[in-house]
Amino acid sequence: MYDMKALYQAQSVSDAVALRLAHPAAHIIAGGSDVLVQMREGKRAGVELISIYGLDELRGVSLEDDGAIRIGSLTSFSHITRDPIIQKYINVLGEAVDQVGGPQIRNIGTIGGNTCNGVTSADSSSTLHAWDAIVELTGPDGVRRQPIQEFYIRAGRVDIREGEIQTAILIPKESYQNTFGHYIKYAMRNAMDIATLGTSVNVRLSADGKTVERARVAFGVAGPVPLRAKTAEALAAGKPVSLELAEAFSQAVKEDINPRDSWRAAKDFRMHIAVESARRAFIESVKLAGGEL
Repeated sequence: MYDMKALYQAQSVSDAVALRLAHPAAHIIAGGSDVLVQMREGKRAGVELISIYGLDELRGVSLEDDGAIRIGSLTSFSHITRDPIIQKYINVLGEAVDQVGGPQIRNIGTIGGNTCNGVTSADSSSTLHAWDAIVELTGPDGVRRQPIQEFYIRAGRVDIREGEIQTAILIPKESYQNTFGHYIKYAMRNAMDIATLGTSVNVRLSADGKTVERARVAFGVAGPVPLRAKTAEALAAGKPVSLELAEAFSQAVKEDINPRDSWRAAKDFRMHIAVESARRAFIESVKLAGGEL
């Protein structure tokens, strides 16, 4: 059924790194919801695999000493959605990954696999960008951390270096504190479909709920990699909450996105969806933060 040359089972993170160095052509497999499908299609015939699925130390959500939320790379989508830390501080991430595939996929699929694929349509990617996520990688030289915006290099390519594996994703306290967000996935079907466009917005309001202290907006499938619309973010900062601001914010996203034509949707249609979803997600985020429009 599966044409593979060899399967190596990592016993620890350090063992996974050693296996990566010993077998540089091997592919990492975690939940297998992408790799195994591709193998059945013949796209990875004769491949060597390094399984890290048994590394329980890479599962779970916790708070670091500095308040950062740490999500182990092998944490499943279902676990993220149900986790009390996620629900308390960054519920939008749980809502986003709860739109991945069906229940079986969400039970086996991992946040690390979703990001390491490097695809712009990944349901976690726009929300992680909007919340300034940091990717942790462990390799022969120790632990390396980098902003998720730098992790994505180009379509289908991420910055994983020789011998490295992704071990965690972190959300800094500064990014989630007193911040509320909303994710909108537009797809051709309501279930088990790849996003035609994904939009994630979050805002932080002043104490009286009348002024936007900070806004973030990120998109999937609005370019070759997930991206932030920083022109819109700058426009909203310090402005009074209003429907007029929501409209201006949504129009400003057009300055930074560059969706493509594909069989799923035309570029102009994706641009239209981006503007409308940014407006709706901004309004919902303001309401979640206690603001009134």
